[in-house]
Amino acid sequence: MRTKYIDLIEQTFDFPQNEFNLREDRLFFHGIDLMRLVDEYGTPLKFNYLPQISNNIQRAKSWFREAINNLGYSGKYYYSYCTKSNHFSFVLDEVLKNDIHIETSSAFDIDIVNNLYNSGKLTDGKYVICNGYKPELYLNKIVRLIEDGNLKVIPVVDNIDELNSLLAKTDKELNIGIRIASEEEPKFEFYTSRLGIRYREIVPFHKQVLKDNPQVKVKMLHFFINTGINDTAYYWNELTKCLRIYSDLKKLCPELDSLNIGGGFPIKKSLAFDFDYAYMVREILTQVKRVCTETDIPEPHIFTEFGSFTVGESGGAIFSILHQKQQNDREKWNMIDSSFMTNLPDTWAINQRFIMLPINRWDDDYERVLLGGLTCDSDDYYNSEQHSNAIYLPKFDKSKVLYIGFFNTGAYQETIGGFGGLKHCLIPEPKHIMINRDENGKIFSKLFSEEQTAEDYLKILGY
Repeated sequence: MRTKYIDLIEQTFDFPQNEFNLREDRLFFHGIDLMRLVDEYGTPLKFNYLPQISNNIQRAKSWFREAINNLGYSGKYYYSYCTKSNHFSFVLDEVLKNDIHIETSSAFDIDIVNNLYNSGKLTDGKYVICNGYKPELYLNKIVRLIEDGNLKVIPVVDNIDELNSLLAKTDKELNIGIRIASEEEPKFEFYTSRLGIRYREIVPFHKQVLKDNPQVKVKMLHFFINTGINDTAYYWNELTKCLRIYSDLKKLCPELDSLNIGGGFPIKKSLAFDFDYAYMVREILTQVKRVCTETDIPEPHIFTEFGSFTVGESGGAIFSILHQKQQNDREKWNMIDSSFMTNLPDTWAINQRFIMLPINRWDDDYERVLLGGLTCDSDDYYNSEQHSNAIYLPKFDKSKVLYIGFFNTGAYQETIGGFGGLKHCLIPEPKHIMINRDENGKIFSKLFSEEQTAEDYLKILGY
């Protein structure tokens, strides 16, 4: 009878997979011996495997390059990194090794851009796409960046007042983008995006405000939907609507030459994940090319702003099981040595599921469990995987500590969780390490930050 945890996984999924494999009952992730990390650093522990960032960027570039060549598409492709998904310096250092551009979301993002430029990591002529709603401080910093003249700055206008504010702050020529307030999927909580200008107002906006202003050139139309890039009738319908607007706008302003399709490439959240990225890229470019041919306009350059796709699959978190509580006849609660709410906040905020696997004891029998965090909040739990209604782990054994990993957590978890700041119930920030490879391909790790201490919290709180 096959009752071991490894039997369960092999019967349920194709395993091993590219990034996951076993050696002597220990889980390896991209060739990293995770138990060795546990032995060296302890738990709780967060990590980023930096080579995966470059790997994903190059994968996306290859998909677009192949589609452009095969379709005879005349526009160029520009990969931009959405900084809000992970702002850490070691992430940006890795991202910028790949000849990419930057997308910003807030005023302090511009300070990061300046730092990167002054250190030589972001070079002359790179694009900086300035997205988001823009308060006064953000607008002021965008203007200073434009007046410096070293980078190709494109403020993506969210509303007409933003453009008026920019015009009042500088005499420099402005190359702008216009963001479409796309209609969200019917099952989404909101019908339209809160960002951007409505479809039917974009062409009138150009005729009334932009047409006779020589200081402004519309270079980009920006299209993004919250549910991301997916092969659904809804996505293709919204893209077609966007392309109609692009066509109408292009005929009014010849300088328009770029279509920004935002981010939204999904990342692997289950061992059963299956998404044909190359097909989606090819189909998007096919649709753009078709509309341009029908309307007799040049094919636009394509910009993307991949954030989660860039960094998500580089991240992970490792916890140990401290104790098991039998709460009733059916529920066994395994308590981890950290908190889901504070250190993997998307599991609580949006019911996000990540790949969860044990680090050790794969040859042991398994059981159905629930996972609980350390805070006193009843919502601090993780109770299901994307592929089933339960979590199965090797059976709890007081004499053999079980370690579990959550994988592909590299996007948003630190910023949403308030890295280095206060946490619910004062649960500390775990140790955080960077994992890389040297010039010979050998894996090495480096501590980025220590686990928070009581003294850190007391200082923040003013004691």
